[in-house]
Amino acid sequence: MTGTFTTRTVDVTTGSAETMHDLTNACSAFLREVAHGRDGLLNVFTSHATSGLAVIETGAGSDNDLLAALREVLRADDRWQDRHGGAGPGRDHMLPALVPPHATLPVVGGELELGTSQSVVLVTTGQDTPGRKVRLSFLG
Repeated sequence: MTGTFTTRTVDVTTGSAETMHDLTNACSAFLREVAHGRDGLLNVFTSHATSGLAVIETGAGSDNDLLAALREVLRADDRWQDRHGGAGPGRDHMLPALVPPHATLPVVGGELELGTSQSVVLVTTGQDTPGRKVRLSFLG
């Protein structure tokens, strides 16, 4: 069987506040179009310096807990050398070290193989860019 590779960019409006945006439906819709029942891998990637991707439970408080934990670990103050004109934004550039800008997930029978409560989310703390691009790539 010859493997195929298909990729697409998704635009995500994140607004001007730190946020988590659920990408699970976009990932599933992409796989319905391109996987055609095949097994493979879905890679999700964001090329923004102030965003990352997580596989986490959403809707039960874990999403808010993650943002609170990031606010605690990455405090918005003047400790950061990368200040981009003011105190605080340098912390946003540390986010991808804790929440990586990529995730590779199994695809079984053309469907994303996630646990019952798992979602794929874009995490962003940068408030200077109201939108992000996320690249979805299927290899199968």
